[in-house]
Amino acid sequence: MKRQLVVLLLLFASRIIVYAYEPRDLLQKTADKARLQSLLLTNQKWVPYPVYSDRKDWDALTGDAKKEIISKGESALNYQWQVITTSEYLEFDRSGSRKVMQTPFWENNEALVNLVLAELAEGKGRFLNKIADGIWFYCEMTSWAESAHVALEQKEKTSLPSYKENIIDLTAGDMGSFFAWTYYFLKDELAKVQPMIPERLRENIQQRILNPYMNRSNNFWWQVFNYTPGTMVNNWNVWCNFNVLTCFLLLENDPHKRAEAVQRTMVSVDKFINYVKEDGACEEGTSYWGHAAGKLYDYLQILNLATAGKISLFDKPIIRNMGEYIAKSYIGNGWVVNFADASARGGSEAGVVFNFGKAVGSQEMQQFASYLIKNKPSASYYYEDRDMFRMLENLSCCSKLIATKPALVQSPITWYSQSEVCYMRTQSDFFFAAKGGHNNESHNHNDVGSFILYLNQIPVFIDAGVGTYTRQTFSNERYSNWMMQSNYHNLPMINGVAEAPGAEFRSRNVQFDAAKARFSLDIASAYPQEAAVEKWQRTYELKFNELTIVDDFKISQIRKPNQINFLSWAKPDISVKGRVILEKEGTKVTLSYDPCLFSLVVEMVTLNDQRLSSVWGEAVYRLSLTAKRQSLSGKYVFTISK
Repeated sequence: MKRQLVVLLLLFASRIIVYAYEPRDLLQKTADKARLQSLLLTNQKWVPYPVYSDRKDWDALTGDAKKEIISKGESALNYQWQVITTSEYLEFDRSGSRKVMQTPFWENNEALVNLVLAELAEGKGRFLNKIADGIWFYCEMTSWAESAHVALEQKEKTSLPSYKENIIDLTAGDMGSFFAWTYYFLKDELAKVQPMIPERLRENIQQRILNPYMNRSNNFWWQVFNYTPGTMVNNWNVWCNFNVLTCFLLLENDPHKRAEAVQRTMVSVDKFINYVKEDGACEEGTSYWGHAAGKLYDYLQILNLATAGKISLFDKPIIRNMGEYIAKSYIGNGWVVNFADASARGGSEAGVVFNFGKAVGSQEMQQFASYLIKNKPSASYYYEDRDMFRMLENLSCCSKLIATKPALVQSPITWYSQSEVCYMRTQSDFFFAAKGGHNNESHNHNDVGSFILYLNQIPVFIDAGVGTYTRQTFSNERYSNWMMQSNYHNLPMINGVAEAPGAEFRSRNVQFDAAKARFSLDIASAYPQEAAVEKWQRTYELKFNELTIVDDFKISQIRKPNQINFLSWAKPDISVKGRVILEKEGTKVTLSYDPCLFSLVVEMVTLNDQRLSSVWGEAVYRLSLTAKRQSLSGKYVFTISK
């Protein structure tokens, strides 16, 4: 009884801080500006990679990947740089499409990255002229930012980049960081082609990244310097600050200016660390981990290098928790826990997981990273799009990563108490995950109380994720997309009403009993007043061979029949009343319900969007169980069994 009381008290205590921003300010506590200036190593002495002329060490660094790196560079020698036209930028304004502008931009990026890596790996000057062409081409561009991002940030509210200001978004930051490394390694070699090439590149990074970060009259939204309660802080914060920090550390040699800039990034990144809950769960979902917690690692690691280890947060529990989230959220066979915009596949590459794990002393992460690459050719470990730092770090850790014993985390219970997310596994190979929280989380879907269920590492009941990003995805039209609506999650429509977006629409009375593998929460507050619901206590209980779902409800008015929805990957067999048989890839489960209480309709949801179809194929299926008679209170029971 005493133990149960302690558990309940902990649960109630966790409810107090579920939505809290905690002003930890861990980075700012490590050093003020004066101390920071004394700690930062000068003249790029912190860089742990060989200089361009050190061919022996470059051969050692690239190892088995050297041949592949050079081959990719050779393939780019005849690449034709693609000019992004006015019409391609403006397509975001006209149709909402981001891809029209992004596709040629990303292809240009890939070609230039491959050329620079090949020159570093080979060291013969064979790729320098083509690299110089690419640098000059990028210096001629009005902006390195994407159409979707300039439209939101610049004063002229259009997706055509303004020549009057420089916007730092994810891609402009990425290119700034990449070009800073290019300048560091190749400036002397590029000067042999023509001295103005490295000079102009250095000036472009100054004008596009360093100056606007320090001097912009109104801060970029992701810097969050003027945090107010309820402000969302997501992966943009750490991702952009990492890129800016890299540029300053590689290019700025004035001690005062460098320290001022580094401290400014620390103040900003503290806002992200303050925003993340102590349990370390990634609010944006597993497939965003590499951009959120993973980018925080990159930021902390480069800051650690630049201060010779004097500034480090790797001993802080919250940082370790954020790292281990990725290992705990892996289901198997490429599948990961997903809610909100996160995909059911992806999340991180092995290198950053391994290096993060090593930094925080997590054997769990290091072994998981080894598992991720055990069936991949070793030469492919290094590649990380345009992220030069990660590629260099991946190459540096490759041999240790390969030598590490692979293992998967198979914990029967994982409970993120502040985030209200739980995972449960059975020895019969069921994997269950569910969430509480609220409907204003980063990349939010209206999904408070929803769940996913896997058997034998095969998805059974799913969260679809999100389609290709368009203007509508991040606008007031967001919830017109079916995949954001609660009625296309594993949730009820109450009185014909779905959940609503906003922080006020949240869970309550959250209870988790690890011993009984039971997760329960009242989702009534996730619905607007039109639902007329006073209580909807949903309880999940996972047993050896089955999952039981109980909805205990009370409504104040009867308006429309309640409808319980389930989203499945497999095409349902509904030939037997009261049973839905779902079979996919040799795995079969049965959903049992009372046919006297419910009528069943199956909807095939055709997936015309490539981002969704690449995960789920041509279609997913929605099962809608509509109550035949309505009452002011009652219980619905559903059983999912092998």
